[in-house]
Amino acid sequence: MDFFTYLGSRWDNLLELGIEHAAVTALAVLVATVIGVGVGMATYSRERPRELVIAVTSVFLTIPSLALFGLFISLLGIGTTPVVVALVLYALLPIVANTIVGLREVDPAIVESAQGMGLSRAQRLLRIELPLAWPVILTGMRVSTLIALGIAAIGAYISGPGLGNDIFAGLSRISSPNALNLVLGGTLGVIILAILFDLLYVLLYRVTTSRGTR
Repeated sequence: MDFFTYLGSRWDNLLELGIEHAAVTALAVLVATVIGVGVGMATYSRERPRELVIAVTSVFLTIPSLALFGLFISLLGIGTTPVVVALVLYALLPIVANTIVGLREVDPAIVESAQGMGLSRAQRLLRIELPLAWPVILTGMRVSTLIALGIAAIGAYISGPGLGNDIFAGLSRISSPNALNLVLGGTLGVIILAILFDLLYVLLYRVTTSRGTR
């Protein structure tokens, strides 16, 4: 069976796996964004805590994904939960780092003006600094999403959801007629999801960022 005939016969299954893949990625990036932005906001103005969180989140990104998933089998079992936890860990570094960089790049004169207007520290952070840093934070989220999309496919190793199931199925029976089609179909699905997420971030950037900060 040629590849295009294969796609026509299994498009519904690929669509279902693609939706699962997108959902687990989006959930992990959402959780990582809440944690990462919060940690970045708490540490960006202090050198030692800032360096510590960057070092810790950098370590997460260096752990081989198969090794981490294997470790999580004994801790969290198999399925969606360990995949989401692993993806959150992998997604943290770009978001934390970009939050810190974005907040530190805010013009001090703007912050001082806001202080002179009587805004409290929390008000300055939420109303002035965070909106100005948002484009940089969004870039970190974009990078984290692409990282999570790729690693989510490996989550099939521990019965996670998504397109990795077809990829692993193809690799496990590499000599069968449809093995290559399974791998190519899963890989193509991940690539299409990456493009769609990227377009979503372009739209999100235009909707949530004022022209003055672009």
